[in-house]
Amino acid sequence: MNKLWLIIKREYLTRVTRKQFILTTLITPVAFAIFFAIVGFIFSYQSDAGSKVAVVDPGNILEKSLPDSRNFYFSFPDDSLAALKANMASSEYDGILYIPPIDNLSDTRFKLLYYSDKSLDLDRSEAMESLIAERVRDYKIGALKFDTKQLEALDVKVTIDPEPIFGKDDEANNPTTITSAIGAGIGAVMGIIMYMMVFLNGAMVMRSVMEEKMNRIVEVMISSVKPFQLMIGKVIGVGAVGMTQMLIWAILIPLFGLIVSLIFGTDMSSAPPGMTPNMGGAGMQPEDIEASLPMIMQEIGNLNWWLIIPLFFIFFLGGYLVYASLFAAVGSAIGDDLGESNSLTLPITIPVILAFYIMFVAIRSPNSSLAVWASIFPLFSPIVMPARLAFNPPAWQIILSLLFLAGAVIFFVWISGRIYRVGILMYGKKASFKELWKWVRYSN
Repeated sequence: MNKLWLIIKREYLTRVTRKQFILTTLITPVAFAIFFAIVGFIFSYQSDAGSKVAVVDPGNILEKSLPDSRNFYFSFPDDSLAALKANMASSEYDGILYIPPIDNLSDTRFKLLYYSDKSLDLDRSEAMESLIAERVRDYKIGALKFDTKQLEALDVKVTIDPEPIFGKDDEANNPTTITSAIGAGIGAVMGIIMYMMVFLNGAMVMRSVMEEKMNRIVEVMISSVKPFQLMIGKVIGVGAVGMTQMLIWAILIPLFGLIVSLIFGTDMSSAPPGMTPNMGGAGMQPEDIEASLPMIMQEIGNLNWWLIIPLFFIFFLGGYLVYASLFAAVGSAIGDDLGESNSLTLPITIPVILAFYIMFVAIRSPNSSLAVWASIFPLFSPIVMPARLAFNPPAWQIILSLLFLAGAVIFFVWISGRIYRVGILMYGKKASFKELWKWVRYSN
């Protein structure tokens, strides 16, 4: 046990004290903050000043009133359309908007005419169409003598609030639509973290084993410790390095993002058309989210965090041990040809990629057959089950998933250890899958 601790300590301290680790850990949050600032600038950037538009409205649909915006400044001159077009070159206007009279109030199509030598970009075109459509609707309501309040009463926002038939009637067991959306977001974050940690740290373990093998350092270490101890020490030590980096990033990235937002006044909530958040299939606008913020915070508090957080770390630990041990075995089997790693790591990466895609199915349909069985299958469960935890899966599914994952940890660590003990001292021979199977069956 003392030797294992020395290996873990060596792997951890060697990496966290490297200049590359320190620079990467500090530069990455700065890069994220700069990225957020640039994205916020792009979303809020306006290429030109607002266009001055002369409006010709012979049907008086707009009643000589149209609010200005950041894109347009409207005016209603008394000149005719022909006179405005003739004097366009010497006028102050950038364009002329012609509003044709409405002959048929039941017609659902209404075409505007915009005269200008300057092209109207998509953003401005959509803004103008939306503005005029609202005013035309008001004109039709008045012309048809409809009651505005009665029409507004027809706009109904429908939400689904699940209620139990049998069982306890509480919010923890019966999540609302907002809780489901929050659960989907939490599940996606957990799955993505697992995906990144498995790949980054697993690859780091493999590179560490390969470097020591090619530099012949491992030959000296094997004389003092058992190969299995060396492999487990590397897996745990590198995992601790990854967790340290993730914790630092979890603190620094939001902090730097807040600093950039305060300095540059970046508003990430201003997004281009078509990029407003869509929650639960309904186009939920920023003002709706702001109005629902107290409810969202309450729903977040209703989640069973005492179960979600410990289980997340348990599944993370199990998944990391499975995949990192396999990466370590591959690193020990690779010789001087680094190209061998592509063929040997492919069977390891395919389950991780499949689990990542199944995770998106799980957050949309957490109780579907695919989500349930994938969250139990040990090669998928470290990514899929955390994505389902916010949806309160049945206890038997969680327990069965943990049992299978524990069995997978024991099995794959044992398999990897047997490959590692042979491969780490094998030079000049290309390892195939058939050769790896022989290494597994070698007796002591």
